[in-house]
Amino acid sequence: MFLTMKTKLSWLTLLLFLGASSPDNADPTLGHEGPNRGKNLEQYLQSLEKKGFYGTILVSRNTEIIQQRTFGMRDRFKGLKNEDHTIFDIGSITKQFTATAILKLEMQGKLSVDHPISDYLSGVPEDKKNITLHQLLTYTAGLVDSVGSDYEEISVTDFLERVFSTELKSPIGQRFRYSNVGYSLLSIIIENVSGMGYEAFLRQELFRPAGMQSTGYVLPTWNRETIAKGYSKKKEHNKPNEEHWDKDGPFLNLKGNGGILSNALDLHKWHLALLQNRILDENAKKKLFYPHVPEDASGESFYAYGWVNMPFGPETTAIWHNGGNGIFFADFWRFDKDAIAVIVLTNKYRGGRDDIIAEKISTLIL
Repeated sequence: MFLTMKTKLSWLTLLLFLGASSPDNADPTLGHEGPNRGKNLEQYLQSLEKKGFYGTILVSRNTEIIQQRTFGMRDRFKGLKNEDHTIFDIGSITKQFTATAILKLEMQGKLSVDHPISDYLSGVPEDKKNITLHQLLTYTAGLVDSVGSDYEEISVTDFLERVFSTELKSPIGQRFRYSNVGYSLLSIIIENVSGMGYEAFLRQELFRPAGMQSTGYVLPTWNRETIAKGYSKKKEHNKPNEEHWDKDGPFLNLKGNGGILSNALDLHKWHLALLQNRILDENAKKKLFYPHVPEDASGESFYAYGWVNMPFGPETTAIWHNGGNGIFFADFWRFDKDAIAVIVLTNKYRGGRDDIIAEKISTLIL
């Protein structure tokens, strides 16, 4: 499972683009301060439909859903359209749940993000024993990205042996280097420390308190008809949970770093739970969203814990993350200061055209 890194459009460039396509953009509002913001958003959503977007888009402000639209099909053969409750693979958005679970365990006094992984995993070799949980969370551990394909069958023992036998790609703690392996290691640590399965812990400590009924791997009582199939230009693909999984969800090349299933309504509930500190206290939430490390030398965006922290305009910060597997793609943007969320889920990924939808909508409504 990979993260499709956001195309870094500057705020000014994006405004110019939207201004060129929307003559009323000089006074954008959602109907609160003026007439044009809602009009521009509606025009943009209509353009997505005309251009063949598949999926769902949800926008909320101040706890209220102000727009939810669905597009395209979840099952072409059966003639089933995407709906508000359609379930999608949300890719690397999974990582924010893994990160939150680690912070929840820290709140419970069961671990510390500053402690080395050798406190929680056995058999850690000398060159990796001082890697901390913080470094796994921020991609600064120097680990490889992956040690196998998403649906490869692999045991915990074999996974750890593969990871521990790899050479570090950079010195521990010195640079940002994307690694799905790191988040899979965190999923094992969650199980070791909590004494529960990874998904079971998320369900008990995160999803249920947030009121999320339709998020997980295998524990929700899925109505199979609601789960979207994936589509590419000339092919229909399996539903995500029809791929080769273990009895409790994906094997470890995917578990903890990607592959969780959800819908836009549940992700909106997650947004509200974070806003209202129903999962993490204020101190833990600051760690979750803090701009810990720059993603690259430009310093235009920073990695937090399972989220990206990025300036968005002169006085606004976007907290976002996306993910996908080339078929499904998900993008989740939050603006705590304005209590705004923008959620985009698709089961027919169209490359760069889908990468920037959430960013464009965020600019329109801000």
